[in-house]
Amino acid sequence: MVPTPAQTPPAYPDFDCLVFIGRFQPPHLGHLAVIREALKRARQVIVLIGSAWQARSLRNPWRFEERRDMLRSAFDATDNDRLEIEPLLDALYNDDVWVRDVQRKVRDVARPCHGKLPRIGLIGASRGQSSYYLSLFPQWESVSVPLVEGISASHIRERLFHSRASGDAYLADDAEHDLPRPVHRALSAFMATSSCSQLLEEQHLLEQYRHAWAQAPYPPIFVTVNAVVVQSGHVLLVRRNAAPGKGLLALPGGFIHPQERLLDACLRELRERVRLKVPEPVLKGSLRDQRLFDDPHRSWRGRTLAEAFYFALRPEQQLPRLKPARGGDQARWVALADLEPETLFEDHFFIIQNFLGLPAGWASP
Repeated sequence: MVPTPAQTPPAYPDFDCLVFIGRFQPPHLGHLAVIREALKRARQVIVLIGSAWQARSLRNPWRFEERRDMLRSAFDATDNDRLEIEPLLDALYNDDVWVRDVQRKVRDVARPCHGKLPRIGLIGASRGQSSYYLSLFPQWESVSVPLVEGISASHIRERLFHSRASGDAYLADDAEHDLPRPVHRALSAFMATSSCSQLLEEQHLLEQYRHAWAQAPYPPIFVTVNAVVVQSGHVLLVRRNAAPGKGLLALPGGFIHPQERLLDACLRELRERVRLKVPEPVLKGSLRDQRLFDDPHRSWRGRTLAEAFYFALRPEQQLPRLKPARGGDQARWVALADLEPETLFEDHFFIIQNFLGLPAGWASP
């Protein structure tokens, strides 16, 4: 498929600006149908790409720049002149922060018409635009585009990585019915990279995980704990030594034992995994908050709940010493100013953000 012919801006457009929000992991023909309709009905189209600055994972394999370039490759120069494609950082567990970020992005990009405030609408496929989603932006009109049946980004990712891990050639056949040709070429090139090799390693682990639980009468739900330990503008993190998330920074934590209380499990992980040289009574006295983090997609393992504990240690001249941790994970103190979402495992950046109130655009380029 070649880039689409230029969409002539309507003489009397319905909207000055239409906004399309998605993750585009990867961009497919259903996404393009929405954007083409938006180009017919608005002078300007703003595409906000979510999950920007996230670490690569099976759910988020492609970075913002890669997805932006794949989208632009499917349109010609005239259409691209009317397309504004911007990154959007997730704000899990805080809809207000996410909505504010969307509003600011649109405010800064939308072009006024003849000195008047632009007429803005929110466009999307009918299935993707739930009433809850629309209720977050009551000031904008809603435009619904018929869904392109049979195309799903999650199914494309699943087939892509599963087929490559098993030696099949999904991209050579079925994907051509779902993907614009330039996107098809970009994904083919990606499959030869080291980034893809690491994701394929995670795909093997995921399939082993699924096989182990295949005979369970119900889908398993896992319970984990995490520790957010902060002192003097630093947070305690470990660098993961193995997949999933090999090389990423993570909050200390792990699965609870059957006969263990949640706080006891968290303290055990700090004692055994990180070997934090802070007496347990001091840690308990520094506990300021605990919260449950339960986004359905937060973990590659499936439904995994995380109870996180926030410890605010007294400022001291020296950060507490850390001994070599078990399992090869390397513990370290990281300055809050140095936190970058794309370097943190799963939703751990958002857990820290939730406790400390970091803004949505924190550390983003």
